[in-house]
Amino acid sequence: MKPIFSTVGIVGAGAMGRGIAQISVQAGSTVLLFDMQADATRAAQTAVFSQWDKLGEKGRLDPAQVASYKSRLLCAQTLPALSDCDLIVEAVVERLDIKSGLFAELEDIVRPTAVLATNTSSLSVTAIAAKLKRPGQFAGFHFFNPVPLMKVVEVIAGLKTHPDVCADLAAYTRQMGHTPVQAQDTPGFIVNHAGRGYGTEALRIVSEGIADFATIDRILKDQIGFKLGPFELMDLTALDVSHPVMESVYHQYYEEPRYRPSVITAQRLAGGIVGKKVGEGFYRYEGGMAQIAPEPPPPQVDEMPPVWVSTRAARRAELYQLLKNLGAKVETGTSPSPAALTLVAPLGFDITTVAVVERLDPARTIGIDMMVDDNATKRRVLATNPATRPDMRQAAHALMARDGKAVSVIRDSGGFVTQRVVATIVNIAADMCQQGICSPKDLETAVTLGLGYPMGPLAMGNLYGPTNVLEVLFNMQTVYGDPRYRPSPWLRRRGAIGLSLLHEEE
Repeated sequence: MKPIFSTVGIVGAGAMGRGIAQISVQAGSTVLLFDMQADATRAAQTAVFSQWDKLGEKGRLDPAQVASYKSRLLCAQTLPALSDCDLIVEAVVERLDIKSGLFAELEDIVRPTAVLATNTSSLSVTAIAAKLKRPGQFAGFHFFNPVPLMKVVEVIAGLKTHPDVCADLAAYTRQMGHTPVQAQDTPGFIVNHAGRGYGTEALRIVSEGIADFATIDRILKDQIGFKLGPFELMDLTALDVSHPVMESVYHQYYEEPRYRPSVITAQRLAGGIVGKKVGEGFYRYEGGMAQIAPEPPPPQVDEMPPVWVSTRAARRAELYQLLKNLGAKVETGTSPSPAALTLVAPLGFDITTVAVVERLDPARTIGIDMMVDDNATKRRVLATNPATRPDMRQAAHALMARDGKAVSVIRDSGGFVTQRVVATIVNIAADMCQQGICSPKDLETAVTLGLGYPMGPLAMGNLYGPTNVLEVLFNMQTVYGDPRYRPSPWLRRRGAIGLSLLHEEE
């Protein structure tokens, strides 16, 4: 199949430029690679050749393919050498002045029909194109590292971009073997925007003293199925990359509370404790391995108190069955006896609030997160309140660990850990749909491919119930008084009428 863009110029020979060059050649194009440093261009070509050689050694490419690919990846010595390119993709430093100046120079070199594309991850496509004579031929074309493995590409239209330019870029993305998603020119586009909730909400949980880094990572991996916990992920990407993105999106949205960064990452960045690449981040690394203390065993309790379950508990029937399976002595009266361990299972509220509202003895009251079906999770999460007695805490922990399932006990928190992180992720995704940044379908594709979530945020909202997510958000807003948790109108309306969050409007 003939490639949509026969000759492609790549400006910038870093890791991103090399990756784009590699898959462009594999799509059938001839690629001219250029960097202001000539030796960088040659080093990039050598690195890509080495990748193809390795694929050939593994039998994934035959010798003829390797030879053909190498013949079509060329080094350009000057910018004017790119004059015959059908498409030029820029992958240089994230500075508006440098990118704008580069494209103004390129526009005077290439044919009027050539497409110019920026790989920017954080700058406005419209702003980069503002001084161009042909802004209709300009678009965002955002790849993710490592390019050959990260199979999603954001195609972004500026305010003056011609629709057929984006259509051609999307079709070319498919020829590369990647998946295009269409995004409006908004801060963070799709992936970096949708990803704001995971790390920032986890940081808020830590800042409130609710749980430590390792506990939060364990909970979100074991309860939801994330491959990496938020602190493992930030250590991997490094705070010198992730914290500036947090600040950039926050400020570009004029201090929208949903995207508020954390002083925790700002302080660690200032101190150089940025992650795995320097041997220390949220975890300390030896030989590339995080040094994490093992979880202590469950406490041993000689005499287990009877258990009473709140009449307002989420999944109350399932909680009763769980207690029966664990061999608990369950009280069924209208109120707990003076000796009973009292279990509550709120959505969004903290344990203190529930104890006060339901007139329960806070010293004997423990919360359990029941938003996720117990059969579908590898970990149970309990929460104390400031008055919970140590013996009741230990009894609840020992009881919930009887069948060998892992148990985490955290301090009081509106929404525990999982509820508040999931609700934040779903709410941000819903508001992206409200703003028309992308379609629900493209949002799900971009997040699953670009962030590696176990499912898209809208599918996550459907799984745990839009009405449950709304209840978590409304109640957290009550507990914290923070507009960060105000539900998106898009989510609120669909939750109110029982509509799937994946439903595409006509």
